[in-house]
Amino acid sequence: MDGALGAIAAWMPEQRWFGGKGRAPILRRIGAWELPATEPGVRALSLLVMDDAAEPPVLYQVPIVERPGSVAGAEAHLVGVLADGTHVYDGPHDPAFTGGLLSLIRTGARAVAHGASAVGHPASGPDADGLPGRADEVPATVLGGEQSNTSIVYRPDGAAPVICKVFRQLHHGENPDVTLQSALAASGSPHIPPVVGDVIGEWDDVGRPEGRARGHLAFAQEFLPGVEDAWRVALLAAASGRDFSAEARALGVAVSEVHAALGASFGREPAAPELIAAVAAAWNRRLTIAVAEVPALEPHRAAIASFYARAEAGAWPDLQRVHGDLHLGQVILAPGRGWFLLDFEGEPMRPMAERRRPDLPVRDVAGMLRSFDYVAGATGLARPEQAADARAWAASARQAFLDGYVAASGIDLSVYRDLLAAFELDKAVYEAIYETRNRPDWAPIPLRAIEGLLEAGPMRATPESATDAATAGAGEPVP
Repeated sequence: MDGALGAIAAWMPEQRWFGGKGRAPILRRIGAWELPATEPGVRALSLLVMDDAAEPPVLYQVPIVERPGSVAGAEAHLVGVLADGTHVYDGPHDPAFTGGLLSLIRTGARAVAHGASAVGHPASGPDADGLPGRADEVPATVLGGEQSNTSIVYRPDGAAPVICKVFRQLHHGENPDVTLQSALAASGSPHIPPVVGDVIGEWDDVGRPEGRARGHLAFAQEFLPGVEDAWRVALLAAASGRDFSAEARALGVAVSEVHAALGASFGREPAAPELIAAVAAAWNRRLTIAVAEVPALEPHRAAIASFYARAEAGAWPDLQRVHGDLHLGQVILAPGRGWFLLDFEGEPMRPMAERRRPDLPVRDVAGMLRSFDYVAGATGLARPEQAADARAWAASARQAFLDGYVAASGIDLSVYRDLLAAFELDKAVYEAIYETRNRPDWAPIPLRAIEGLLEAGPMRATPESATDAATAGAGEPVP
């Protein structure tokens, strides 16, 4: 088992989920868990390895399959060949692992522990998920494009497809992607895909008083094939000039209903002064970084800081669990079924402990408002002649989203106008940093939004009514 570490260390830097881009990992095995064998001489297991080259060290989950020889057509998924001729393959691409993982979840079984344990938890009881046949015979493929985790899509005959997300970076404690969606499923929410089950593991952790850590290893739910995320759908709508207000209003309703269900499931609490101070400090820390990296923000620094100070002194709603990283890429519109929200892990750059804490619903609202504005910005970059029409499209979509949210929640967002606008401004500041680092040609999108928010002024950045609020911060003065 340990002989595979060298091969994994050489292979890891090329994987999308590896967080240490530009450097070689230094791996230390923490433990492993093994699935029951389905083929003679073949082992399917998941290694938990610590990358000590990271600061702080990062714990990764690396599923592998060890085979006595090569597999025709699987060269692209070969991790390495050991000294004894054993071929090590990337587990999510090998049926020995994918079948065993689905079976573990469906049956509630326990994997063989090698210093780490793994136990499946079916959402509806053992084998009550409606999937026919043996799990190891269900065709499975890896979903492309994902970065921080690896998702396996199962397509059983005669049943709805299932997607199982294998978490790559592990943390002690609950993963909000699992706990929040499981709670929403238990509440009967129609806005998440039905849950199939999860896998919970334990492993050694010398930093914990009891010497063991416990957390989620994988999460499975229904997969909706052939449905594009709302970012792509909205881009096409904006480019063609198709009105999106009905869809945006329905999305506002869906987000409001998800917030209500999460509040009922996990409770709410007042925003304590220390929490308010911490959020404001985070805004200003991000602003300091942004000004250092984005020179165009220097003339606006004082105005932005003043904007934040006003929001800090204003009204704050109760805290509760929220999505935490909501944008159009995190939602899909399924024909005949409405809006679904996905990926409740929260912002990837925030520590997991922070993502598990109660937060402010206006963070989600602001994230969606910025996303509509981004559609307009992306459309304008690709087709400059359509820039004005795209901004009008975004204003209409933002208005409809907020109208739907207010109508469903009964919350008067005008009470929190300064706070909502501050979260949107902070998001735009973050976007300015990201685009300057990665896509300089896109930097004008958040910079234009920042200028629009500041021109509107803190009192008008989130206007009195949801109808007017939708146009603020879209990068143009309110029509």
